[in-house]
Amino acid sequence: MVKFTIEQIRMLMDLPKNIRNMSVIAHVDHGKSTLTDSLVAAAGIIAMENAGDQRLTDTRQDEQDRCITIKSTGISLYYQMTDQMLKDLPGSVERDGNDFLVNLIDSPGHVDFSSEVTAALRITDGALVVVDCVEGVCVQTETVLRQALGERIRPVMTVNKLDRCFLELMADPEEAYGGFRRVIESANVIMATYADDLLGDTQVYPEKGTVSFSAGLHGWAFTLTSFAKIYAKKFGTDEVKMMEKLWGDNFFDPKTKKWTKKQTDSQSCKRGFCQFVYEPIKVIIEACMADDKKKLFTMLEKLSIADKVKTEDREKTGKPLMKAVMQASASLPQPSCPGQQVNTGTVFQE
Repeated sequence: MVKFTIEQIRMLMDLPKNIRNMSVIAHVDHGKSTLTDSLVAAAGIIAMENAGDQRLTDTRQDEQDRCITIKSTGISLYYQMTDQMLKDLPGSVERDGNDFLVNLIDSPGHVDFSSEVTAALRITDGALVVVDCVEGVCVQTETVLRQALGERIRPVMTVNKLDRCFLELMADPEEAYGGFRRVIESANVIMATYADDLLGDTQVYPEKGTVSFSAGLHGWAFTLTSFAKIYAKKFGTDEVKMMEKLWGDNFFDPKTKKWTKKQTDSQSCKRGFCQFVYEPIKVIIEACMADDKKKLFTMLEKLSIADKVKTEDREKTGKPLMKAVMQASASLPQPSCPGQQVNTGTVFQE
């Protein structure tokens, strides 16, 4: 169901401080169009159940037939944010209310259509760089990053196709963390190489909320911010410090209840990201795929998200159940998504 009217869009057009123009850029087949589908679904234009399969921004018949984006396609999205979502917005970023108009452009990833990427970047203020978590930074990823920085656009990043780690590679937590870190570091090397002095530091950092982790095909994503909010209360610390603990060489031992910078000999001592982010998601997905609903909904009750799963979705099995559960717990409309990075103005320059 559409969550806005044409009149609301028209009114927002008169509030330039609440308009965000952004491009989605990436290597070919890294999931731009499917991720865009989920962002469009978050705005209510298409059903979340169809997100990822509909490829709404592939408007031409040859694009649908070949499953590839050929022309850059724009779409306007209406997002209504809460004060809680915007509490970390820098004071220097002016806004009129909590409603935002996001003009999103889905650009091609194929090298033959790089001129379309240049055109998209010329008319936008920010860029969301999508990188496949398995394939990593590829040739065209470097090309589009160089183009973005050449236009003095500060990018944010999403590590996409996270579902492949759980369903395809069956990666253990440390292996997955190592892969994510390599992807982010490779992107940062490129950003540092082509950086513009006027932009300052253009690199992205998960602990600062400029990197998100997503599964565009299944319609869910998160940043470390969402997990930090949960665990900050548990550890009695603030969210900023908790985010720093959830990335890098920070290990926690439940037995001693102490954080360390190095892994100890204790088997219970694990990296913060692996223990508090990756493993909970892994357990939920494995329970869904094994159709162990008793274990699944017991866990969801403890996380206080069981009520978010619709009654009709509880009867599903396998991937459809996983998609419904993950959307309920870490869905793109929540403030833990690439959309938040855009709406809070972290990618825009005056």
